[in-house]
Amino acid sequence: MSLDLNHKSILVTGGTGSFGKKFVQAVFEKYPQVKRLVVYSRDELKQYEMSQVFPHEKYPAIRYFIGDVRDGERLKRACEGIDVLVHAAALKQVPAAEYNPMECIKTNIFGAENVINAALDCGVKDVVALSTDKAAAPINLYGATKLCSDKLFVAANNMKGSRDLRFSVVRYGNVIGSRGSVVPFFLQRRHTGVLPITHPDMTRFNISLEQGVDLVLYALEHAWGGEIFVPKIPSYKITEVAKAIGPECKQEIVGIRPGEKLHEAMITETDALSTVELEKYYVILPFTPRWDVEEFIRNFRGKRVPDGFYYDSANNEEWLTAEQIREEIRLHVDADFQA
Repeated sequence: MSLDLNHKSILVTGGTGSFGKKFVQAVFEKYPQVKRLVVYSRDELKQYEMSQVFPHEKYPAIRYFIGDVRDGERLKRACEGIDVLVHAAALKQVPAAEYNPMECIKTNIFGAENVINAALDCGVKDVVALSTDKAAAPINLYGATKLCSDKLFVAANNMKGSRDLRFSVVRYGNVIGSRGSVVPFFLQRRHTGVLPITHPDMTRFNISLEQGVDLVLYALEHAWGGEIFVPKIPSYKITEVAKAIGPECKQEIVGIRPGEKLHEAMITETDALSTVELEKYYVILPFTPRWDVEEFIRNFRGKRVPDGFYYDSANNEEWLTAEQIREEIRLHVDADFQA
């Protein structure tokens, strides 16, 4: 049975972020009869700006709830009558998390616990939490908090009792053009004639917002509970991004920042022990599933990954060239950044 969100009530935390706005757009396009779509976030200005794009008059199903995932009671109130919850709220800036560790912990870990409790208490049916490649073998606090969050959502399936409820996670790499990412930074700096490069060999995964939304919708449709869904996506070298945006610019090596990796991983060798490969995705299965793993593999026509498998941005079969990155920017990055 294909996913049908018509006549369903949906809540997205961090709904005014890059992902949230694209997710809201996709839901209204694919499911015009959605019953209610709640945008939950803490920034009233961003909610006002989003309401100019998605006004209640044109989108009567939309609701704007001001609230923080740190506030469990407010979150429970927002979750009343909700069928589907997508958890996208997080503190994501690596340097800020290193300097303000407890603030990152309060939002990314305690906030995750609040989301889980709200879902358990309010009759939510499906929960998908957004993760990051930095959660695999983390070396910075942001990645460590998201690993904790992933563990909480996977384990939540063990405490749901008789509830008809599934918790799952999607893990993916850098979203091209998202706020605070390297592409808009380089676009804003190219007029200086110099683009700062942390390390000439640095690589990253690349995914578009549309692909991120598709992955969440796939998880909502297919999750049995406890999976971490990982997309098969290309990598790029940071020097190719600089070449795509400012081919005439000098590339100045400035050194790796605190908490930054040379390459990002999404599946470690240990993760691979319980990882299944599908056509478009990998699925890290829970080590203590509440369902039959072999039945899962047969149902999705998957196969176990080989011994010693790992998936990181330096060991990838697909790579983006400068020309391809330039086309990705043209297609997926806001015109305001490109001006």
